[in-house]
Amino acid sequence: MLQLDHLHVHLGQNAIVRGVSVLLAAGEIGCLLGPSGCGKTTLLRAIAGFQKVAAGSISLAEKTVSAPAYTQAPEQRGIGMVFQDFALFPHLNVADNISFGMRDASTKEKIQRVDELLDRIGLPGYQKRYPHELSGGQQQRIALARALAPRPRLLLLDEPFSSLDAELRERLAVEVRELLKKEQITALLVTHDQQEAFAMADKAGVMYQGELLQWDTPYQLYHQPRHQMVADFIGHGVLLQGTVNSTGSMASPLGMLEHPSLANVEGGTPVSFLVRPDDLVPDPESRLRGTIKARGFRGAHNLYSVELVSGVEVLTLSASHEQLEVGTEIGLRPDFDHLVVFAADHCELPGFHSQAPAFRPILPKAQTA
Repeated sequence: MLQLDHLHVHLGQNAIVRGVSVLLAAGEIGCLLGPSGCGKTTLLRAIAGFQKVAAGSISLAEKTVSAPAYTQAPEQRGIGMVFQDFALFPHLNVADNISFGMRDASTKEKIQRVDELLDRIGLPGYQKRYPHELSGGQQQRIALARALAPRPRLLLLDEPFSSLDAELRERLAVEVRELLKKEQITALLVTHDQQEAFAMADKAGVMYQGELLQWDTPYQLYHQPRHQMVADFIGHGVLLQGTVNSTGSMASPLGMLEHPSLANVEGGTPVSFLVRPDDLVPDPESRLRGTIKARGFRGAHNLYSVELVSGVEVLTLSASHEQLEVGTEIGLRPDFDHLVVFAADHCELPGFHSQAPAFRPILPKAQTA
C-alpha cells in the first residue's frame, strides 16, 4: 500500500530526510520512532503531499504520487491525517465534525457512517455534543473517527496521543489498533513513545538525523537491533565493551561470557554488547558484585542502577515487594537469552555518545547473507 524508495526531502539547503526506504503492506500499521528533529514529521508531510521530494519516490498502491518531477495533490491521494492537537472544529457538533470530509456522500450515508464509527469508538449517542463538552481522550477518538469517515486507503498519525496522560495513551493505542484492524486501514504512526509504538505497530523503524536505521517488527527492534543507535534508543539498557578470545569466549566487565552469538567473532576482536535489565538476575550467590546507586519504582518491579566493582553501571530488575535500599551490595548473574554483539567499524554517529564507539552488528551466520 505504501512504498518509499530511497526518499530524500530537503528544507531549503538542509537535507531533512535522507535515503529512506519503507514497505507497508495493505492493512499493516507502521510506526516511525526517533528523537525530536530526526525527520519523522517531515517524512509524514511528504507522504501526505505537503512537502516536495528532492530525490526518490513515494507510491501508494503501486502508483507514484511523489517524485522530484511530479507531485500529486494532497486531496487526490486518499489519505487521512490525525494530529496531536486533535484540530476539531469547535463550532461543529460531533456528527458534523466526523462527516466533514464526506463531501460526496448523501445525508443518509453520512448519518449511517457517523453512527457506525461512534459505536466503534465507544461513544454512541454523542452526535449532538460539541468538542468543549468532551474529555481529551474523547476528543482524540472523535478526531480519529473523522479521519476514518471517508475510508482513506492510508491513515497518517502525527504523535496523536502526546497531549494525553500516560495511562490514557497506552489504553488508546490498543483501542486505535483494534479499530484500524476492524476498518482494514493501512496506517503510519509517528511517535517518540516506545510503548505507544509497540502497542500499535506491526512494523516499526528508528530514525536518526534523517536516516532510517532499521525497519522491522517491534520484537526484532528490541531483541535484534542492527545499529548501535537502535540498541541504545529502544528499551532500557547499556552498551559495554568486551574482547572475544580465540576460544569464542568474551572478557567483559561482567566476567567471561559465552554465547552462540560469539562464534561469529574472530579472536582478539574488540566488541560492544547490549545489556538489558532482564539480562542480569539478582543472585546473592553470584561472584559478580555491585552497589545499588539508584532505584526506580515501576509498579510490579523495581529498576535498579548498579555500579559494578569495575566502575561500570548496569541495570537490573527485581519484584517490587523485595525492595533493596540504595547503597546495598548486590550479586548479579548474567542470563542472556539474546546477546546482541557489535563490532567496531569506525562510523561514529555525530552528536551521539555512549560508553562505546559506534558499532555494526555481528549477526548469526544464517542472517549475514
